[in-house]
Amino acid sequence: MLHLNVNDETSRLRAVLLGTARNNGPIPKPENAYDPKSLQHILAGTYPKEADMINEMEALANIFRAYNVEVFRPEVLEDCNQIFSRDIAFVIEDKLIKANILPDREEEFDAILHVLEYIHPDNILYPPEEVHIEGGDVMPWNNYIFIGTYTGHDYPDYITARTNWEGVEYIKRMFPHKEVKSFELRKSIANPKENALHLDCCFQPVGKDKAILHKNGFLVEDEYQWLVDYFEKENIFEITADEMYRMFSNVFSISPDVVVSERNFTRLNNWLRDRGLTVEEVPYAEISKQGGLLRCSTMPLIRD
Repeated sequence: MLHLNVNDETSRLRAVLLGTARNNGPIPKPENAYDPKSLQHILAGTYPKEADMINEMEALANIFRAYNVEVFRPEVLEDCNQIFSRDIAFVIEDKLIKANILPDREEEFDAILHVLEYIHPDNILYPPEEVHIEGGDVMPWNNYIFIGTYTGHDYPDYITARTNWEGVEYIKRMFPHKEVKSFELRKSIANPKENALHLDCCFQPVGKDKAILHKNGFLVEDEYQWLVDYFEKENIFEITADEMYRMFSNVFSISPDVVVSERNFTRLNNWLRDRGLTVEEVPYAEISKQGGLLRCSTMPLIRD
C-alpha cells in the first residue's frame, strides 16, 4: 500500500508521480491550445518535439532516483499529452483528490489507475461536478492550504481559469482543521506574460521559509502583500514578467535543502545557492513551451 502524506511543498520526497512525454500526439491546432504559451509556440512553429521532451523528463527521473525517490509513471496513452500530472490529481495529507479538469483530459486520470490501486479507496476523493480545481493551484503549507482561483463573472470564458470558488469551498469542507487561503490570479488568453495559469506560475515556497513570487500574477494587491508579510521580504525572490513567462516559480523541491530547477534560471539558481540550498539543474526549456515546468509535471505522493 501507498501511505499518502503531503503536508507542505518541501519536506523530503519519498514517492512521486512523474508525467510522461511518450506518444504525445501531433502538434495541436491553434484552436485546441489550452494556454497562451502553447498557442504562441504552435503559431511560431517552435512547438517542442516529443524526443526532446522525453529526454528532459528522463533527466528529471534520474535525479529522483539518485535521491532514492520512488518514481511512478502513467500508462502511455495513444496521441495524448500526459506531461502535466499535477493537473489530474493532487495529494493533501493522506488524501488524493481527483481534479475536475478540462473534459477532454479525463482519460489522463484513467492512465494512473494502476497507481491508485495502491491507495486505500477511502483516501481517494472525487469532488462533485461543479467543483473545478487543479493541482497547480493547490499548495499545502503546514497549517495553511494556499489556493489560486479566479472568481470573475467571466470565469466560463477563460480556458486559463482552472479553479473556481466552489473548488476553494470544497477544500475548506474536506480539510476543516486547515486554514485555506485563496488568491485571485490574473488570467489572459492572449498574452502569456499576463497569464498566471495556476498559483505555481507566480508563487512557490522553497526551503523552510523562503518563496518565489511574481506580483503581477495576483489580481488583488492585498493578497500578494499577505504572502510578502508571511514569508518576509528578505526571504522572497521576486521574479519579472519575463521570468514568470519562463516559469521561474515552477521549480520543485526534493527536500528543504534540495531544489530541482531549470538549468537556464541563472539568477534564481544563484540566489538559492547563496542561501545554502543545493540546486539540481535539469534541461526543461522545451517542456516549458507548453506553459508548465517542473512542479506541473510532478505529483508528490509521499513526503516525510
